[in-house]
Amino acid sequence: MLQDVQTIRNYQKITDDLVDMWDRGYRTDELRLFLDGYLAALRNTKALESHLIHRLEEDVTRFLYDTSNFVMPFQLDYQTEVER
Repeated sequence: MLQDVQTIRNYQKITDDLVDMWDRGYRTDELRLFLDGYLAALRNTKALESHLIHRLEEDVTRFLYDTSNFVMPFQLDYQTEVER
């Protein structure tokens, strides 16, 4: 669980950007490249301590590979109605 304020802000920024990029047609490989670049920038600028960056990477990777984060709300409603 993230507890550092700066780490939480970076998590929110990254995950918002990942969802926006998904909506524009980017898929997992491209999103992973974006994440790798973002984390590399944090490491190079030393904006966060390395253990916080590592924890951030773990949490964002978990977010990235959880498909429920990229499902549109209307898709969930449609699937529920079709199954009935």
